[in-house]
This record gives sequence, C-alpha cells and structure tokens, in this order.
Amino acid sequence: MDSDDGAEHRRTSPESETAWLEQVAEAAGRAAGGVPVELLGDYLTLLVEAATTGRRPRGSELKVVRLLGQRAAELGVSAGSVVQLYLSATWRLWQQLPMVAHSRDSEAIRASAETFLRVIADAVATLAEGHTEARRQRVRWEETLRRELVDDLLRGDADVGSLVQRAEPFGLDLTRTHRVALAMSRDRSPEEQTTAGSLERAILNAFGDRDVLVATKEGALVVLVPAAEADAAGTAPPSTGEDLGALMHAELSRLSRSRPWQIAVGRSHPGPYGIARSYEEAREALTMAERLNWETSVIHAEELLIYRVLVRDQPAIADLVHAVLGPLLQARGGAEPLLATLEAYFATGGVATETARRLHLSVRAVTYRLDRVGKLTGYDPTDPAHRFTLHATVLGARLLGWPQRELPAVGD
Repeated sequence: MDSDDGAEHRRTSPESETAWLEQVAEAAGRAAGGVPVELLGDYLTLLVEAATTGRRPRGSELKVVRLLGQRAAELGVSAGSVVQLYLSATWRLWQQLPMVAHSRDSEAIRASAETFLRVIADAVATLAEGHTEARRQRVRWEETLRRELVDDLLRGDADVGSLVQRAEPFGLDLTRTHRVALAMSRDRSPEEQTTAGSLERAILNAFGDRDVLVATKEGALVVLVPAAEADAAGTAPPSTGEDLGALMHAELSRLSRSRPWQIAVGRSHPGPYGIARSYEEAREALTMAERLNWETSVIHAEELLIYRVLVRDQPAIADLVHAVLGPLLQARGGAEPLLATLEAYFATGGVATETARRLHLSVRAVTYRLDRVGKLTGYDPTDPAHRFTLHATVLGARLLGWPQRELPAVGD
C-alpha cells in the first residue's frame, strides 16, 4: 500500500468517517440558515459510497430521501432551504473526499465525479418531490379545514368554543363584529375558484390579513370582513358596507368584464352568530333582488328591511295580492304585462314617458294599461291615495313569485 492509500484508509476508518461526516453536516446546516442536519439522513454516506465504489442509491434508499423531503415540509422548512442544505453538504464533502484530495489519477477522479453527480441529481430530485407532495397534502388538508370552517360559520354552528379555536389559525377573531358580502354572477359561469383568489388579494390589500376570509359557497363568492369599530372618542366611523360592496364590484368587473355581477352586503353583527346572521341577510337580499328584478349592482341589507316586513306574514301579503291584484288575471294576456307596467311606473316615480321608454312601449300603450288596472282592480295607479296600496301589493306579488307561482291558500 502506498502512502496515499494509507492516508485514505486512516481517513475513512468508521470512527473518523462518522466524525468527519458529522462536521460536514453541521457546517452545511449552518450555511443553510440553521436547517436541521437530521434532514440529510444517510445522504452523505451515499455520496461517499458513490465516489469510492461507484454504487448508485437503491430504490429503498431514495424512498428514505423522499420521506426526508416530506419531513422538511412538515417542519416548515422551504424547498429552497432544504435543497441548499443538500448542495452545501455536497460540495463540502467533495472537497474533503480523500480520493479527490490526494489522488493523482485524473481518470479515477472523473469516474467518481460522474457517479457522484448522478447521485446528487437522483437524491435532490427525490427530495424535492417528497417536499412538493407533502406541501400538496397540507394545502388539501388546510383547504378542507377552511371549507368546513366556512360552512359552520355561515350556518351558525352551536359549538361556539370549538368554532373560535378553529378560526384562530385562519386569523379570525370571532369576538369581533363582522359583516358578510355575497357576489353572484348572473351568468353562473364556473370560474369561482380562480376569481376568488384574485378577489381575495384585493380584499386583503384593502382590509388587511386579519379577520378577513374569502371563499365560495353554492355558486357564490363569500367575503367576510371586520366591521368598522368605534374610534377612541367612542364615535362610530362610517360603515364599511358601502366600501366593501363597491370594492368587490369594481374588482370583479375588472376580472371578468363580460360577466355581470351582483353584490349583496349584510349588516354588521357581533360574535360568531353575527356572521351567520349577516350571511343570511346577504343571501336574502340576493333572493329578493332576483324576485324584484332589480338590476342594482350593489345591494345592502339595510335597504331591504321594508321588504322583509312585507314577507314576514306571508298569509297576509298573499291575501292582499289576491284581493287587490287577482282581478288582473282576467285581462287579455294575463296579469304579467299589467304587473310589469305597474312595477316600472312606480320605479320611475309615476312618469309615464319614462315607463314607456323602459318597457319599449308607446306612452299611449302605457296609459291604456294603467287605465285597465284601475278598471279591473278599482285602484287607480295615478291616484296618490291608491298608489301606496298598489305599490306595496306589487312588491308583495314579486316577493311571492306571483303570477308565475300560485299564491298560498289563505289559512295555510
């Protein structure tokens, strides 16, 4: 054995090799920013064997490296940091390999380097795959938790203690006051997830990353934000509802110019149950707007309180619609054309010319229809004394879906 071989033998005895590899690992860990050296596993030993014997890793050994990549993701170590750990350990090891440091055989060094590089490529690729798979699993798991939390928040789950604990990791303080807004695309295009991501960035920029949640539910985009709180003097600042609705509509219109969006903003309510209440108000606002044929882009629950009063006693409003508007069913063409005329007439403040423009009719046709309503019902739409009764009854009819749907029988 020549002097070089003797030096290599002394350097690679089991005890000295273990200490040497530990030193390499610790130096690499420090260079990578304190990444745990345990994530290297037996990687350095695989490199030594590749350089000295030409052996490439077995499938079972690469499987362990994949598990180390998953473990790094679980510990919160980024893919870049763990790869830096491996590469830092690699070049430090190569510089100190006995056969590289002492051998004069360039062909042997070239062969070792080729195997060495292949092991690096196999190990680092497998490590990254393991890390990526673990991240995907975590994202899926977090998305499942998020979806369940959203469902329970909007439903008003009875287990408040559990709800508060589950909301904390998502940055939600359920002791605060919140409001919920819903956005629905009138064409129902299936792009909610992509749109939700873009909308979330705009909402976070406007409201911060605390107590904000953007999700999808039943084809609608759901936005939860903290309500404006009283200032130090105890004076409540302006409501955020108008700002929230306008912001959502502007952002959604920018994202999909060809899709018409309608936004409904619930009122602010405190506590976990307040979120469910605000959500129900926003959802009810969208339903009412659809029944009333509202084209308004942003609707606030406060604007619909009178309509909620109308539908609270459905038997009474059904009786009113039947008594006042029921005779319109006798008209040629049914009740719908006359009801639509009344609706437009009241929406324009009783201006026949504007009503005609909206309905694409002549003014004469409008006045004829109004006259027919007066003769059939006994209520003259042009008479201020009769107008309130007719207007309230028309709203009630739309909320009940009449005449497309039959009125519930009185006494049901």
